[in-house]
Amino acid sequence: MVTDDGVLARPSFAVIAGSVLAAGGPAVTLHLRGHATSAGHLFAAAIRLGAVARDTGARLLVNDRVDIALAAGADGVQLGRRGLPVERVRGLLGPRLIGYSAHEAGEATAAAAAGADFVVIGTIYDTPSHPGRAAGAALVGEAAAAANVPLVAIGGVTPARVPELMAAGAAGVAVRGGVWDAAEPAAAVLAFVRALGAT
Repeated sequence: MVTDDGVLARPSFAVIAGSVLAAGGPAVTLHLRGHATSAGHLFAAAIRLGAVARDTGARLLVNDRVDIALAAGADGVQLGRRGLPVERVRGLLGPRLIGYSAHEAGEATAAAAAGADFVVIGTIYDTPSHPGRAAGAALVGEAAAAANVPLVAIGGVTPARVPELMAAGAAGVAVRGGVWDAAEPAAAVLAFVRALGAT
C-alpha cells in the first residue's frame, strides 16, 4: 500500500492506516510516500504506524528518506532514480529492506545488481495520475526475465487483475487508490490479499 501527500494529509489517515495494517497483517507492507510532506509529519507517521506494523506483523517502508527510516526504526526504504544510490544506502541500512521503483526492465535489472531486495515496476495499467503511460503486464514479464529479485506491480492494479500480473512474474502488487480511496479500506486490502493468495 502506497501513500501520497493527499493521503497523508487526511485527518483520518493514521486511524485508517492502522485498521488496514491490522486487516492485512504479515501480507502487507505500508510504503510511506509523500514528496511534499514535511519530515516531521513523515517521522510522526512512521513512529505511530511502525508500532502498529510490528504488532500486526506488517512491514513499514519510508520513501527516499533514509534518515527518517533509521530514526523511526522502519523496516526499510523505497528508492528511485531521483534518490540515493542503492549500494550507498545498503551501507547505511545493513540488512533492512531496500526497494527500488523502476519504469523499465533495464532499470529493474540495474537496481537488482546494485543490491535492491525487490523492485516495484510500473505503470502497468492506466491511472488518473499517469494517464496514457500504461505498459501492460508485458513489462512485468520483461523485467522478471532480466532481474533476479521479486517484482511488485504498480499502477491501476485491481484484485481482478492480480492473476494476470502473477502469471507474468509479479511476486506482489502495490496499490494507492484501490485502498485509500475505497469506501472500506480494510476490506479492500483483504480483497487484494485474497487475490494474491488464490493465484
